[in-house]
Amino acid sequence: MYWVIIAVLALNLFQRKHQKRSQKKRTATLIVASLVLLLDILFVLIIQFQLPQWLGVAAIIVPLAVGYIFREKILIFKIKCPECGTRLALNDTLYFDDNLCAACYQVQHPEPDNQPELEESEFENEPSLARRVEDIDWDEWEPQETAVVCYLFRGEEVLLIHKKLGLGNGLINAPGGRVEEAETALEAAVRETEEETGITPINPQQVGVLNFQFVDGYSLKGYVFFAYDHTGEMQETDEADPFWVDVNKIPYDKMWEDDQYWLPEAIQGKNIAGNFIFDDRTMLSKSIETAERSK
Repeated sequence: MYWVIIAVLALNLFQRKHQKRSQKKRTATLIVASLVLLLDILFVLIIQFQLPQWLGVAAIIVPLAVGYIFREKILIFKIKCPECGTRLALNDTLYFDDNLCAACYQVQHPEPDNQPELEESEFENEPSLARRVEDIDWDEWEPQETAVVCYLFRGEEVLLIHKKLGLGNGLINAPGGRVEEAETALEAAVRETEEETGITPINPQQVGVLNFQFVDGYSLKGYVFFAYDHTGEMQETDEADPFWVDVNKIPYDKMWEDDQYWLPEAIQGKNIAGNFIFDDRTMLSKSIETAERSK
């Protein structure tokens, strides 16, 4: 039984390498390891105190009953992709919460073609202590949350919002917000735009990835989407007051400081990859790479 526990915990360590996509399955393996340990403890007690052997049946029932309570957290390992029905590779079954095959994952999490790669930098164990982007190994960096922004264009105008709630309240930004559990970035971009403006963007395309590290310890990865068609009527909501503005008159002085450096490039047809360090709303350091967007 100890070998079973060791094997499950070893699997959990391997899942950690894919922690962006394996939070639920890491929890599942820990629960399974705990149940096996519970069973082992019960067997040891029966042997130690020379209790009747029939109690071994009860010892088995107890972890099974506990496992039944947590069944929704444990029974999440699938062998077939829920989108296309393809049999999953072993790694997809063991590591990834979405249980998607590689092809379906690529469809639901598109990366812009010719996405620029940022230069590697010296590793920093405590990113919140960094004051320069060069002090952080962004390949190893892990964000606490993931969010999206969606810029919707109408001719020469773009839809922006006066943000009322949450991070950046009081500033002007594009509609956006956190990516919810089991939701793709694309789905979040559509949902957040609908919730904040009443407008539904059609076929948003990802054009950038932005990493933000704050000196208070908070960290955020943001996916940038552009859309050029929509349905619905603009309306003010509890979260935002939306408005259309000419792309040549975007009020960068009332937005997050980083926007002025990468948004004009994105509007000009570039894919964006950016790393930023902020102290509250003051940008301390930035690194931005661009690449031509595929037509």
